[in-house]
Amino acid sequence: MDAMISTTDVPRGLAGVVVAETTIGDVRGGEGFYQYRDRSAVELAETAGFEAAWQLLVTGEAPSAATTAAFRWRVDAALEHARPELDEIVDAVAPVTPGVLAGLAAAWPLLGARCGIRPLYDLDADARLGDALTMAAVTAPLVGALWRRSRGSEPLPPMGRGVVADYLHQVTGVVPEAAVERALTAYLISVMDHGFNASTFTARVIASTGADVAACLTGALGALTGPLHGGAPARALDGLDAVGSPERIEPWIRSELHAGRRVMGFGHAVYRTADPRAQLMKRVAQELGGPRVALALEFERTAERLLAEAKPGRELHANVEFWAAIVMEECGIPREMFTPTFAIARTIGWTAHILEQADDPKIIRPSARYVGPPVQRPAA
Repeated sequence: MDAMISTTDVPRGLAGVVVAETTIGDVRGGEGFYQYRDRSAVELAETAGFEAAWQLLVTGEAPSAATTAAFRWRVDAALEHARPELDEIVDAVAPVTPGVLAGLAAAWPLLGARCGIRPLYDLDADARLGDALTMAAVTAPLVGALWRRSRGSEPLPPMGRGVVADYLHQVTGVVPEAAVERALTAYLISVMDHGFNASTFTARVIASTGADVAACLTGALGALTGPLHGGAPARALDGLDAVGSPERIEPWIRSELHAGRRVMGFGHAVYRTADPRAQLMKRVAQELGGPRVALALEFERTAERLLAEAKPGRELHANVEFWAAIVMEECGIPREMFTPTFAIARTIGWTAHILEQADDPKIIRPSARYVGPPVQRPAA
């Protein structure tokens, strides 16, 4: 019989329950701070390139010109090795899947099989890293190609400027300006990892079984597609669309609150103060400019004031989805691509956690407390 621990005091959703140890990152909700390894995640997002942050999260190695060049060479080699398979799988998957996320969920296992991705249980640490880099390296090109196919266009050849520039080129069809590339880079780094959220925990559970990296990522993506997890950025713009002008903001928000509906883009499950990612994205949005920013600033001020009135004692601030939506829109990314873009970033964090979990030979196998009817005994 499995050993049982009393579940009397276990909170719903395992909120606040420590289920593992990690060296990848930490989220301190009461302080409004989070980190990647030994670096402030916000500082890294403001200063580092995408590949440097990827290197830090997945390998734990401090980025430098030399180490990041070597890491990028390995990523580029993995992508080139997988590219013929990627092109064939896009051709097969795009016509039969209803959207980019569905296409990604179908393509990852196929790519894993075609690229020889093997169970983590059977591999040493370097081979696991190789598989993790391969699957993460194909993700942005795959998402971009699936998007273009969904629009009836052929994928564009890579420019060789790095993950972010090539992705923007695929999605928007234009060579991105430096400011736009930097803005999207800051967003992607800021959301690469964020504690044991639902999709990250899913990836670790699957990794604990010894399954391959493709299976772990596909399971994590399934969790991300849930509206309570990864679907909020596009919805955050709905409020701005609904109000249209500053004078309509307060009446609209009061109406939503009176009807018992959520104001999308506000509040967070972990932060009890301002979301540091939202503060970063607000700065990025203001630097980019654009027609939405002034309206968004007024919407944020009004929403936080009215939420404080309606829900006294609760800290409900703009979260990362609110300001990330403004940034992605200004970068030219269509709304239906907000969550796939988020998935590209989060894939980096998922692979880091998959590799860390694979070092632990213990399968994750919690228990449940049965609360159903008792066994029916046959009548005497």
